[in-house]
Amino acid sequence: MQLQRRFQRPGPLSAVVGAGMALAFTVAVSPLPAQTRFSDARMIFEVNSTDGDAGIQVFLDGDEWRTVAMTDPGGREILEVTNKGRLANVGLTELFVESQEPSFDEVPLREFLQKFPAGEYRFRGITVEGEAIVASATLTHRIPEGPVIVAPEPDAVLRPDGAVIEWRPVTRPRGIEIVRYQVIVELEEPSLLGGKAVFSVDLPATVTSLRLPREFLQFGKEYKFEVLAIEAGGNQTISEASFETVPFRP
Repeated sequence: MQLQRRFQRPGPLSAVVGAGMALAFTVAVSPLPAQTRFSDARMIFEVNSTDGDAGIQVFLDGDEWRTVAMTDPGGREILEVTNKGRLANVGLTELFVESQEPSFDEVPLREFLQKFPAGEYRFRGITVEGEAIVASATLTHRIPEGPVIVAPEPDAVLRPDGAVIEWRPVTRPRGIEIVRYQVIVELEEPSLLGGKAVFSVDLPATVTSLRLPREFLQFGKEYKFEVLAIEAGGNQTISEASFETVPFRP
């Protein structure tokens, strides 16, 4: 939404007579509405190298807002969120959206990237106080290769007190800058408290192995895990695998 300059009624006219007559008048201009910025704005690609699919993710964080719109590098609006009813007066402070993730058989990665051109995506909204709130996020097409998982091997059965996940450093495509890895481990069955038990940790780019905490793992269970390589622009690529733990032995 564009902000428009509003004019008040002109003040008194003053005239000066000389060779001709010139009229001068003053126009009082009301100040533009106050403007603030979102504290965080991100737009990234997430690629799953194991499943062979890709999606787009958008994240915003900032003061409570009523409405926000997002435009692509060409100025075309591609997303709009407007709070309704009671929520309009309360406002939202965070927004996370994730697109569908079509398989590469349906939409090849190159074609998917073309749907979202690299460049600056702009966000513009209105807070619950009526102020403008803005941000921008830079989307790149630098996509890291998926981490090659070294351990555990396929169909591995591990002891809960000795489970290690290891992967090779991601160095391709050429020139890619990996800033961190993320490891997510999930128990394949519901936990006693409902939902699924999940262990997640962020690691620096220099670390390529992780010993899982004994407190998280149980005997005789199946676990699925992901290793994510995250590059400097935020794009991330996932590799998935699984393992089982040995049955309990007194």
